Amino acid sequence: MKKTLIFLLLAGIQFVNSQELALVKKNSKIGYIAKDGSFKIEPQYKSAKSFSEGLAAVENGGKWGFIDTKGAWVIPAEFSNAKDFNSGIAIVQKDKEWVYINTKGEVLKAPATEKLFDFNEGVAFIKQGDKIGLINSKMDVVLEPKYNMIKPFENGFARVELNKNWGIINTAGKELIEPAYAEIGNYFKNTTWARKDKTFGLVSGGKFIPVDGAEKIYDFENQDLTYAKKNGKIGYIDLKGNWVILPLFDKGKAFSKNLAPVLVGKKWGYINLKGDFVIEPTYSDAEVFSSNGLAPVKENNWGFINESGKIIIPTQYGITSNGFILSLFTQQDKGFVNGLARVKNEGKWGFLKPDGTVLSNQWFENAELFSNSKTSEKNQASETPAEKPKQEAKQTKPASKKKK
Repeated sequence: MKKTLIFLLLAGIQFVNSQELALVKKNSKIGYIAKDGSFKIEPQYKSAKSFSEGLAAVENGGKWGFIDTKGAWVIPAEFSNAKDFNSGIAIVQKDKEWVYINTKGEVLKAPATEKLFDFNEGVAFIKQGDKIGLINSKMDVVLEPKYNMIKPFENGFARVELNKNWGIINTAGKELIEPAYAEIGNYFKNTTWARKDKTFGLVSGGKFIPVDGAEKIYDFENQDLTYAKKNGKIGYIDLKGNWVILPLFDKGKAFSKNLAPVLVGKKWGYINLKGDFVIEPTYSDAEVFSSNGLAPVKENNWGFINESGKIIIPTQYGITSNGFILSLFTQQDKGFVNGLARVKNEGKWGFLKPDGTVLSNQWFENAELFSNSKTSEKNQASETPAEKPKQEAKQTKPASKKKK
């Protein structure tokens, strides 16, 4: 029975992966390619968006609707504008009004809110007066409006502000860390960094643990170490607040694959968990390693090295800075995402494979990252398309809605 379940799970994962498509623009028209580089939907749209949860918003005759991964219309083009699906819900403009719809195109009645916000990780913000709360995809109020600001959810957790103090909640609206800090970081393995008065430290198990001499602490990302600043230099601390790598570097970035990019003077290299250089400072910029063991490095342009520091792909490209959360793994902001790297060369965009070859040897006027029925852009919680998107819900004076 267990073997059958595992097989079905793997089959399901393969099915999802088979549906991964990327928006590309060719001859001024938008279409979608599969990961083998073939067109699954030929370029035919003047305006369109990437797939999210198996549907993509496309324009037809001045109106917006949604197609599936075969190019068939699922929701007719009858909206003045449309945003991506997330948690089974999208925001669209219908008859000059912004509303929520489900994947059948049915309008959903939302609880009272002054503005509509995108869904993200199963919840959306609601705003009543100067307070922010949460609703779920069933349009039930999960959290009555009580905070002045809520940041976008990351892996099920969000930073909240109440009376200029910060804490952490989960998607059920439960307060995991009470708003008691002047600043607070992301929530990682039941721990976050925070600033209390002028002191930086970690919050774990309900206790604030000062970090000796820290002037700034950055978010934990992939591993149980994060970078922090002391006396103007960057070092690394663990989840208990101990300095495990002394602050000796001018800049630093996150550990991944047990390597972290650091800056000494004007050059970037990579250190190991002991703080020793494995790849000497050579590059004008450097990013963290992707799960496939390749990292973007910059000379005049960008290329990729392996964990030994060998250049695998020559430094001749521009690279994307979009970040995605795919499957169960957090991908890096630049470089390889789920096996491919989006790069720019001589004004055209394409996808590199780990061996340095270009996917199907094709370059496009524009290309977006691959997305599938389980993929959406990283933690984007924004307002309706009638207003300029914002990265968090916060207390503001109601703005007049401007039509695009």
